[in-house]
Amino acid sequence: MSMTTQQSGLTIDRQLFDFVNMQALPGTDIEQETFWSGFAKLIETLSPINKQLLFKRDKLQSQIDEYHKSNPVWNGDKYRTFLVDIGYLVPSPERVSIDTDSVDPEIASIAGPQLVVPVSNARFALNAANARWGSLYDALYGTDVLPQEEGAEKTQEYNPVRGFKVMAYARQFLDNTFPLRNGSHIESTHYAVLNGQLVVTLNDSKQVSLLDPQQFVGYQGEAQNPSSLLLKRNGLHVEIQIDPHHPIGQSDKAGISDLILESALTTIMDCEDSVAAVDAQDKVGVYTNWLGLMTGTLKEEFKKEDTVITRVLNKDKHFVMASGKILKLKGRSMMFVRNVGHLMTTPAILDQNGEQVFEGILDAVITSLCALHDLKGNSEYRNSISKSINIVKPKMHGPEEVAFTSRLFSAVEGLLYLPNNTIKMGIMDEERRTSVNLKACIEQAKSRVVFINTGFLDRTGDEIHTSMLAGPMLPKSRIKSQPWISAYEKGNVEVGLACGFSGKAQIGKGMWPMPDLMALMMKQKLAHPESGASTAWVPSPTAATLHAMHYHTIDVFQVQAAIGQYEEAALTDLLTPPLLGELVLTKEDIQAELDNNVQGILGYVVRWIDQGIGCSKVPDINHIGLMEDRATLRISSQHIANWLVHGICSPQQVKSTFAKMAKVVDGQNHHDASYICMADNEVKLNDNLAYQAALSLVFEGKNQPNGYTEPLLHSYRLKHKAFQ
Repeated sequence: MSMTTQQSGLTIDRQLFDFVNMQALPGTDIEQETFWSGFAKLIETLSPINKQLLFKRDKLQSQIDEYHKSNPVWNGDKYRTFLVDIGYLVPSPERVSIDTDSVDPEIASIAGPQLVVPVSNARFALNAANARWGSLYDALYGTDVLPQEEGAEKTQEYNPVRGFKVMAYARQFLDNTFPLRNGSHIESTHYAVLNGQLVVTLNDSKQVSLLDPQQFVGYQGEAQNPSSLLLKRNGLHVEIQIDPHHPIGQSDKAGISDLILESALTTIMDCEDSVAAVDAQDKVGVYTNWLGLMTGTLKEEFKKEDTVITRVLNKDKHFVMASGKILKLKGRSMMFVRNVGHLMTTPAILDQNGEQVFEGILDAVITSLCALHDLKGNSEYRNSISKSINIVKPKMHGPEEVAFTSRLFSAVEGLLYLPNNTIKMGIMDEERRTSVNLKACIEQAKSRVVFINTGFLDRTGDEIHTSMLAGPMLPKSRIKSQPWISAYEKGNVEVGLACGFSGKAQIGKGMWPMPDLMALMMKQKLAHPESGASTAWVPSPTAATLHAMHYHTIDVFQVQAAIGQYEEAALTDLLTPPLLGELVLTKEDIQAELDNNVQGILGYVVRWIDQGIGCSKVPDINHIGLMEDRATLRISSQHIANWLVHGICSPQQVKSTFAKMAKVVDGQNHHDASYICMADNEVKLNDNLAYQAALSLVFEGKNQPNGYTEPLLHSYRLKHKAFQ
């Protein structure tokens, strides 16, 4: 049993109380008594509104369920009128123009990759923060972008054949991105800075300059023999590192040892879907790491082979410009923090009535308090040069909930003595009621919004749950090709641009889920900048470096300038659920879909419940590693729940599939010493908490609020922790 303390009418877990008083408040000039009394008043004022918003979610869902029971035949026009009548679909504002100020340049004026990482894992968080710059040579050598053929295999020792292919690929990238006036970087033998310009000597001793001399920004070392050259295109930097004594530089005619690409411009430090935080102990762990990032003190030691490595935040980079002045560039990604949504409560604090406080309210206060250290300069590093706190708010349903979040942020600003609109808002466009009312949602945060982002998995999970009784859904692979998906992705960009996002705020796209398939990512993820999105999620620092090349190829702001206006006709597609319709599935089709869904559910849930891991690379049924978080779980569990409701499969078939797939998942995790097997025997299987949680997510899925997985996951994880 956790110890608690009383303060200003609140019952606060002692771990959280001590963290705030001893670590987060010192250095902020805010007194403990003032903070806690103000926090208590904030909770008292805003909690009833939060409850009412959740009540409205349930009421709307109940009305939609009743509509589908009474209208079994799909009629798009009738359905749209119904949604207007019940207030689900609101009038779209004719004109919205955001006026957010003090926006960081990484958000407003530069397009590039974005990482999302569980802030509960200090090593991952530091790696992501340091992924502002990444080695192209390492990214190419270590991934499948370069095929392992013709002697270019990845071997335990350095393979010079593969290394040569890496260098050739990098030179081609330089030719495409920073072309010379004559000749090719492939022919280069020396780089120098003369009279403030980059001069490249070629094989035939001819000296040439860049086709666009303004792409040269600066250098390190001596001008005649620089150790580093800094180039820039589309707002992104590339550093050519030159070291003829380096093992790689020795084999390069010009002594180039690496290309360092500006990669993850922004990172979302996640307190939500990729994190398993169910009590005060977990929340303090999350907040401690976030505070360490904001104060610059976070460090993590780990052992790699026989070497102990200490990871800390990277320092800034300095270059001599052509003018002779010193240019300082950030060494770290600009960090957002993603709070949890409006649904969950937390036992970390009980209010004056003895009820658990909403976790989203707690997150807003504590993560902003931690970020206050960055604003006050309590770190040798600066995260937000615009002195803003950038919070991504997920899982909001419609404009009323966006307005509530804005009110919450205003209250936090008052509590922390911050100017109005210091706290910026990222709107995750991942719930159906937000997608169909996106312009109205943006209007409610037009002085705060800095980010909108599509989330295919959560959006699909919400689509299935909202339309649960409309009919059985298509298999997941077919859902991806339905008209509502393209309308959703296209509309997100068009609405953002119509609201003035270009040059002011990010328009983002979702995650590439397969971190081991980088060649495929390089082919497919080019579509994101081509769509006009100024950022897109990638699963690793390596992927960020590779994806950064797309933003050199595509000038996103030019693309945005050519995109037309949002067509209201797209709303028809957006409101049409991906129903099975006349498609007939064979028994084999149904079982294959169940196998796929159940294996994914078990593979994720067993780590969440037993190990408290909220995001990891989980092998799918074909043993391909996928980056999974709660969004993946939501769509899979809701999909089976929908098929159960409509008799596509039987409860016994689903249970048999779970028993079968438990053995598969056990086999996939047999190398993990901390893994708890599910399927040793039938008795153990039925008693296993993770297994029971997975079953509950499906069989209780129809009745879960908006199909969310958090209530059940938290319940079973707390049971597991109680037994430890």
